[in-house]
Amino acid sequence: MALQPRASGKLISALSKHVTIIEEGVQKLGDVLIEEVKSNRLSPNNFSQTDVHPKADDPWAPDWLFVVDTLNFCFWHHEHEEGWKVEGYTGYFALCAAINRAQREKVDILNPKFYSVITEEKLSKILRSDTKVTCPLLSERLKCLHEVGNVLLEKFDGSFENAIKQADGSAIKLLSIIVDNFKCFRDEAVYKGHKVAIYKRAQILVGDIWACYQNKDLGYFEDIDEITAFADYRIPQTLLWYGVFKYSDDLLSKLKANEILENGDEEEVEIRGCSIHAVELIKEYVAEKLDKSKINSILVDHFLWDFRRKHAKEILEKGLPFHKTFSIYY
Repeated sequence: MALQPRASGKLISALSKHVTIIEEGVQKLGDVLIEEVKSNRLSPNNFSQTDVHPKADDPWAPDWLFVVDTLNFCFWHHEHEEGWKVEGYTGYFALCAAINRAQREKVDILNPKFYSVITEEKLSKILRSDTKVTCPLLSERLKCLHEVGNVLLEKFDGSFENAIKQADGSAIKLLSIIVDNFKCFRDEAVYKGHKVAIYKRAQILVGDIWACYQNKDLGYFEDIDEITAFADYRIPQTLLWYGVFKYSDDLLSKLKANEILENGDEEEVEIRGCSIHAVELIKEYVAEKLDKSKINSILVDHFLWDFRRKHAKEILEKGLPFHKTFSIYY
């Protein structure tokens, strides 16, 4: 059995050779987040800051979140290349725009009876780009949709809302339901003899439900604080920017040379595991200074991810690379 993400992050950080968490950076970023919380710029309401997300009163919201987070992985491209783009959006937001476009075009994309047998040709049309670049890992996305669609029909009467209700207000129980039933969400690795879990997409699915419903009704979780950061390839860039992370010279040279790290490699697991633990340390620092109820790892993650999108150019100019991995897990 794998260690849960928080315990995995702590273990990986303790054993890490290539990534170091710097205490001064934790405090520096923590102070920034304290001001963000005080000014209400950082709150669950930020989930609705873009029109591409569903609202809590949309009856199809749970199944939209499930389909999007099933497909929410590996949108990166090299800095000098043109990327996949939909209705002017890039990356994750392009995916949201593509699913919304499919809904407007009356494609039954939220129905597992449809997507459990969808063809690659149909999926390619749904995810078609503004540019000549096709959506990366299309065949892997097809397999994920087929897998989760069939499980949803077999075990949850065709709606992810039933899985949420089974969790009975527990984020950790919902996380277990997701990773136990949907194999493509089971983001695990063996690190120095230890079986560890990162669960990026599974946790982001729980976090998106919580944020969409603003911790009310279907999205209320009594233990939401148990969810950790969503370890991807963008969060570490913000941690580097604020001096929370320090990479070994060897790792930094690999990243600057655009070497591909395999999912499960020691260096890749260290970047992701240390991301989780760093966010836990930042959250604890902020919680000591503020009302604990005002901060959790999901909100810290939202800030880090948004910061990287807003400051992509400056981060690139400063020479802070992201690690490049082809993976369905993030």
